[in-house]
Amino acid sequence: MSPKLNVLFICSRNQWRSPTAEQVFRRHPALAVRSAGTSANARRRVGAADLAWADIILVMEGKHRSRLMQDHAELLAGKPLHVLDIPDDYRFMDPELVELLQTAVPPLLDLR
Repeated sequence: MSPKLNVLFICSRNQWRSPTAEQVFRRHPALAVRSAGTSANARRRVGAADLAWADIILVMEGKHRSRLMQDHAELLAGKPLHVLDIPDDYRFMDPELVELLQTAVPPLLDLR
């Protein structure tokens, strides 16, 4: 059995989008998933340990990538980081958000 791919989902406050992504993909047999936020008032703020753990990082908006690059550029060197372009328009487990994630994420992770 091959090792799981460590996937880190990031949004601003770790309240709706990234926790939804974590929930949607947490039972996938090929993945280990976490979520965090870039904001100082995030439920779970992204830290160096999260970035070191991650094999791939998926952020909801370009501003999240910018914040990560500003605060943790050295930890991101050589790590795949993708912007999903999902705006902060959804609540936790919103069916439309779930559908967006189920469409956008699998191709980036090479999932079937």
